[in-house]
Amino acid sequence: MRKFAYTTLLLFLTAFVAVQAQVSFSVAYKRVNATTVDIVFTGKADAGWHIYSTDIAPGGPTAAEFGVDRIKGAKLKGKLKAGPGAKTTQDPIFEMPVTFFENTATFTQRVELLEKDYELKGYLKYGACNDENCLPPTSIDAKLKGSDGPAAAPAAETADPAAEAAAAEAAPTAASDTAAASQPADSAAALLPVATAADSSEVAVWWTPVIDQLKQLGTDDVTSKAWYYIFLLGFLGGLVALFTPCVWPIIPMTVSFFLKRSGDRKKGIRDAVTYGISIVVIYVALGLAITSIFGASALNDLSTNAIFNILFFLMLVVFAASFFGGFEITLPSSWGAAVDSKAEKTTGLLSIFLMAFTLSLVSFSCTGPIIGFLLVEVSTSGGSSLAPTIGMLGFAIALALPFTLFALFPTLLKSAPKSGGWLNAVKVVLGFLELAFALKFFSVADLAYGWRLLDRETFLALWIVIFALLGIYLLGGIKFPHDDEDERHTSVPRFFLALCSLSFAVYMVPGLWGAPLKAVSAFAPPMSTQDFNLDPVKIEAKFRDYEAGMAYARQTGKPVIVDFTGHGCVNCRKMELAVWHDAKVRDLMMKDYVLISLYVDEKTPLPESVEVEENGQTTTLRTVGDKWSYLQRSKFGANAQPFYVLLDNEGKPLNKSYSFDEDVDKFVDFLKQGLDNYAK
Repeated sequence: MRKFAYTTLLLFLTAFVAVQAQVSFSVAYKRVNATTVDIVFTGKADAGWHIYSTDIAPGGPTAAEFGVDRIKGAKLKGKLKAGPGAKTTQDPIFEMPVTFFENTATFTQRVELLEKDYELKGYLKYGACNDENCLPPTSIDAKLKGSDGPAAAPAAETADPAAEAAAAEAAPTAASDTAAASQPADSAAALLPVATAADSSEVAVWWTPVIDQLKQLGTDDVTSKAWYYIFLLGFLGGLVALFTPCVWPIIPMTVSFFLKRSGDRKKGIRDAVTYGISIVVIYVALGLAITSIFGASALNDLSTNAIFNILFFLMLVVFAASFFGGFEITLPSSWGAAVDSKAEKTTGLLSIFLMAFTLSLVSFSCTGPIIGFLLVEVSTSGGSSLAPTIGMLGFAIALALPFTLFALFPTLLKSAPKSGGWLNAVKVVLGFLELAFALKFFSVADLAYGWRLLDRETFLALWIVIFALLGIYLLGGIKFPHDDEDERHTSVPRFFLALCSLSFAVYMVPGLWGAPLKAVSAFAPPMSTQDFNLDPVKIEAKFRDYEAGMAYARQTGKPVIVDFTGHGCVNCRKMELAVWHDAKVRDLMMKDYVLISLYVDEKTPLPESVEVEENGQTTTLRTVGDKWSYLQRSKFGANAQPFYVLLDNEGKPLNKSYSFDEDVDKFVDFLKQGLDNYAK
């Protein structure tokens, strides 16, 4: 059981703290002869890490493979070949034989040149693990371009009339592709659909940046709002962590120790305050570590990654089972003992800091799930790479607050509730909540990849059962291993909590037949996934393609609402159910505007990958979501969802942009102002 607990902990840390890359690759190009080039990938793995080879059976780890974004005047000759030195062993996790490399791995992709001018843009996708955790599937780009290929394509040597006719018929398309490839990488031209010259020019206008115009119209800066929300979320998480069996009993003992050890109350207060500051420093340092590893765009990609969301779903389920009393997840006792011993041998501020660090280690079994959920939530919805740091600041302040307050006012210790069975009840309640939130992460992966395994009614049915069982537990109808068996009555606070939980479960029941349920709109899948819906009101976008929607708006003479959203966007679901379903908003959106919803986390591959220049760096757009995310950044200067902007038929803004705000009247004014400006 201890080994299982350690393994679970390591996987959990991998999911949201991330593993620093332990594998590096270099790319070399070897000219074999006049018509053949080898692309050679050489990987170096740190001790303990291994890189998986190409011959991995289905259901196993990520196999090495070569993918193509663009290829002209050349073709792949065979599949990716692994170099020598591979080892094959029976993997206990996947329960199958796997082939991998240690220390060094070499992969070769042979390319045959067909024309004098050739170009290939591709990538090596590989997986790597050690005995404790794995890196996510990673890509290494490769580019091959030149004008020293064969003078004529081998296909030209054939005398087959049918082949010549097919080549002549395909020539215009090839010419169009060449023209598109020659356009500047920093423009949106490469993303435009193939169309007539007139259509292409109009589409180019629709992509023209309007950042300055939005600023002149008074677009709000939503960053401060996001940071305010993140801090409060972290503070709330810290308050919850206080009332757990791992933290609450430590507070009076620690404060009493500081007040008594010197005999000087002022010095005791100073030490307690220093102890609280040390807690803040430790947890903020954790937030800074996440900030240094990730950027805002990477976190956004991570938030809809299927592997990440499913892994975190499993981790929350495991922690819920731990909170219910199934097993205990703790860090190795030697860690806490070592730090505690060091604290006893040192003096001054360092000893106080080490005591705070000991608290962090000892309380991990209770605070770990809360910290993990907090880090993931703020990292993937905060809109800023500083979100983890801000969230951990709020968490740490709430956790450190009682140590300082009780030191300043020691008489409060007498009135503080004593440790007892109620602390275990807090853990069990948190277990139910962890189980409910776990479904949200599975839902994100389900929506992003279109699996349809957890539709809205299924999600609601599970939540109804979870919160009904929570209410029954609070009333004493269910007992878990660590609950107090001698407790024969239900306290008044537990009764009211049970009343709230059972009422919430009943509230969700109409949602099984299509009721909006605004209170859970942030977590439940969108209404479009509901199979059985008695509500006739449907607010759905007619278009999920920007160019198609703009063309339709031009034909009908209507202005446009561009809705930048995401399958995993919590606030987007809130806006759709709390604001869009209002009768005044619904009439304006569906009758007077053309609604275009662009999902920035849509995983559908583009017909052809595109490279664009952005902030001095080359970015490869491979999915439809990448394209819409780039449109939002390049045209509107924003990178957060929900984000609403009103446009005329030339792609110019009609009003300032609008972000998350559930004020219905404010959103109505936003839409009406856009119509007035369009009429002018």
